[in-house]
Amino acid sequence: MLVTLLKSKIHGVRVTQAELDYIGSITIDEALMEACGILEHEQVHVLDKTSGTRLITYTIKGARNSGVICMNGPAAHHIKPGHTVIIVAYAQFSVEAARAHIPQIVFPDPKSNRLLT
Repeated sequence: MLVTLLKSKIHGVRVTQAELDYIGSITIDEALMEACGILEHEQVHVLDKTSGTRLITYTIKGARNSGVICMNGPAAHHIKPGHTVIIVAYAQFSVEAARAHIPQIVFPDPKSNRLLT
């Protein structure tokens, strides 16, 4: 049996851009992705603390240390610049492996979206 657990989370970042004319996805500062172990093209859930919207998309690397969080394509209708979001990725584990799993969670600076040192 496999169970699905939280693998990675970027907690409380501010959306900096929304680009409607794009095929879809979320662009995330590469440093944030690396810090929590989210890969490019990985499926993520985006939870909008401002509006309550929840959606599933995939990631694209943004410029390192830029603080970029950009909603692309149809998601740009629902999650707007200035909104605060939580970005989460899940993974499946055996029950035995799940007992030892520790998610990678980052809490960036809420004003700049950059990693706190």
